[in-house]
Amino acid sequence: MWARILGSAAGGGFPQWNCSCRNCDGARTGRLPVRARTQAALAVSGDRRGWFLVNATPDIGAHLARLAEPAAAAGGGSAGGEARGSTAGGEIRRSPVRAVLLTDAELDHTAGLLSLREGDGLTVYATAAVFRAAAPLLAILGAYQPVLRRVLEPGVDTPLDGYLSVRALPTGSTKLPRYAAHLPADPAGVVGYVFTGRGGAVLVYLPCVPELTPDLVTELEAADCALVDGTCWTDDEMALVGRPEKTSRSMGHAPVTGPGGTLPVLAGLATPRRIYTHLNNTNPLLVEDSAARRAVEAAGVEVAHDGMEFAL
Repeated sequence: MWARILGSAAGGGFPQWNCSCRNCDGARTGRLPVRARTQAALAVSGDRRGWFLVNATPDIGAHLARLAEPAAAAGGGSAGGEARGSTAGGEIRRSPVRAVLLTDAELDHTAGLLSLREGDGLTVYATAAVFRAAAPLLAILGAYQPVLRRVLEPGVDTPLDGYLSVRALPTGSTKLPRYAAHLPADPAGVVGYVFTGRGGAVLVYLPCVPELTPDLVTELEAADCALVDGTCWTDDEMALVGRPEKTSRSMGHAPVTGPGGTLPVLAGLATPRRIYTHLNNTNPLLVEDSAARRAVEAAGVEVAHDGMEFAL
């Protein structure tokens, strides 16, 4: 199993277009040692030819271009193939995307679906709750191409192809996107995913987690690689940009540090690779020489960046 981190920032990316906080200003001026990041998305493959995208962000154009890049030296297998035919077979239009999996219906994770409208059909995996919330977007997409909906039952392993299976993992959040706020809360409305490769390797992707509960910790302990919500360093971080009412927890994200922070939990796991992703533009983890970055790395936890690839 191979995985590529296509994007590693929270909504708005980094630097965020309308933000002049210390991090964003430092990124634009070059005063801080930071990397630009697109909005969080992951690609997983069992053969490195066709990919399963986890979330379709507004940055999906850049993400698809990243899938066309030569494979990094993270493992074996051939790179550069496509899931749909080839020019040698007479097809001019083709795609490396076998399907899209949605963790929730937030625009940060679904708006990119509309950029896939030129295709001749798209398979989308999600829970029933996510499909209900995302219905307006999917209706628009369905006017341009067939959309095959594959409903995932939480806790049930579902084969994706001959190489991979996936299991939807409720995170404990019932947060709904604003455009779907009229719908009833549902514990399957925000999920993570557990991918299992044909050889038994396990990858857990949890970009939006309000708390690392004992059940979630058990899932992380059984994984070979865990990509975990690292949105905010502290719960009150948004006060730095004049939004004190928007705490990390109010947005559905457990902070990295402070009461109930995730870092002590991740530091205590034996999981071979533990990686923070979905980083907000205000997070000091973005700054590569920051005290926050040093503390996380000293705990054996990595910080995701766009283009990171690994084999399991």
